[in-house]
Amino acid sequence: MKDGLVPGTQKEVSYVVTPEMCPAFDGEVVHQVCSTWEIVHYMELAGRMVLLDFLEANEEGVGSHASCDHMGPAPVGSSVRVVATATDVSERELTCDCVAFRGDRMIAAGKTVQKVFPREVLERILKKA
Repeated sequence: MKDGLVPGTQKEVSYVVTPEMCPAFDGEVVHQVCSTWEIVHYMELAGRMVLLDFLEANEEGVGSHASCDHMGPAPVGSSVRVVATATDVSERELTCDCVAFRGDRMIAAGKTVQKVFPREVLERILKKA
């Protein structure tokens, strides 16, 4: 990784909740709010954005962990903002704390971890899969 990625580095993403983001099981929508898995998707995206500027041309990041405590609803049509903050940084791993807000209200908190591999190593790993 390039120098400069330190704890405290932040990125954020925002999105508007659409009907496709609602929790559905066996084709039946359960609630007209943003699903937990959709929030996790945006937590992973925000964490990746923290990493992107610091990857060398021959490196790639791979998600290895995601956790989320979903504490409040975001109804269809509402705006959600997810902030990822680097907490632990090493040569081959990035951990981010992630928080999701609807307005000023925190609706979820979690963590993402990405491993950093040389692209050639990652290609070998994926070929074996």
